[in-house]
Amino acid sequence: MTETIDEFRLNALIGKVIGDVAGAMGLFMAYLGDQAGVFAALDGAGRLTVGELAAKTGLNPKYLHEWLGSVAAAGYVTLHADETFSLTPEQALVFTREGQPACMQGFFEVVISQFAAQDVAVETFRSGKGRPWSDHLPCCFCGTDRFFRPGYAANLVASWIPALEGVDAKLTAGAKVADIGCGHGSSTVLMAQAYPNSTIHGIDFHAPSIEQARKQAAAAGVTNVEFQVARAQDFAGEEFDFACIFDALHDMGDPVGAARHIRQALKDDGTFMLVEPMAGDSMAENMNPLGQIFYAASTTVCTPASLAQEVGLGLGAQAGQKRLTEVCREAGFTKVRRAAETPTNMVLEVTG
Repeated sequence: MTETIDEFRLNALIGKVIGDVAGAMGLFMAYLGDQAGVFAALDGAGRLTVGELAAKTGLNPKYLHEWLGSVAAAGYVTLHADETFSLTPEQALVFTREGQPACMQGFFEVVISQFAAQDVAVETFRSGKGRPWSDHLPCCFCGTDRFFRPGYAANLVASWIPALEGVDAKLTAGAKVADIGCGHGSSTVLMAQAYPNSTIHGIDFHAPSIEQARKQAAAAGVTNVEFQVARAQDFAGEEFDFACIFDALHDMGDPVGAARHIRQALKDDGTFMLVEPMAGDSMAENMNPLGQIFYAASTTVCTPASLAQEVGLGLGAQAGQKRLTEVCREAGFTKVRRAAETPTNMVLEVTG
């Protein structure tokens, strides 16, 4: 049977792919500029020539010339008519202002970590087997924390916890908190700083991340924290007033078991806050750039991590509120309410 090629659709698709390739290279160049300190050197420096930027950074001007051509074409750096370069305030926020919610460098670092280990990703995809979280390159862990930390800093204490019934008052007075899947401890430290009368227990099954979390807590000067290396389904402790998981339940092999253990570890009037990536309940609802990104991350990171653990449910990063509610109810909780949301996350209040 002879295929009929629609030239308009073909050219549109080719144009889309060229744009995607340009975006991939732009991301790589943005990461390069971050790691080499070029964006930081441009930030607040006004207009610089290639030579001036080379003198400021100590980098080879020939490399800088080519790099600047790429990032200027991408719109990441501004090229002026006199062939000088600068950063607008908006470009600085996105590419070099560490800790700002708009800074995307952590996101880039996570993606680069997947490119760097592409051979393992291909083999995992082909085999259908799991890939443990611990198997990823260190820049995956650092990038994940670097990307999520500003969003937590902007929303966790200011809007997410206050959106839960009675939780802010409990933590202010003094409560026992379990931060499960805490990673490098950014969320743990944020809550410890905001609620000095409470004790925040950071829990993660990845020992190197807990080691980094302890360092981060020490650097922040918080003493109302405790850390343990443990799985979500069998961590130590009971009579918690509040438990939370940030962007990690879908990575777990046994999310039902994890939620069941959390329910058992909570007081009768305790609250479980579940923060997960924003998603609709069907794939059709997630056909947008954010859904594309989350499905991709789930292909190489989230689902393999789940399949590498017992049960291996493989919820995926786009599970949606309906499926997450089913998991919580199967674990024994009776009430699930969307308490807050951002463009990238949904915040579920789980009780009962």
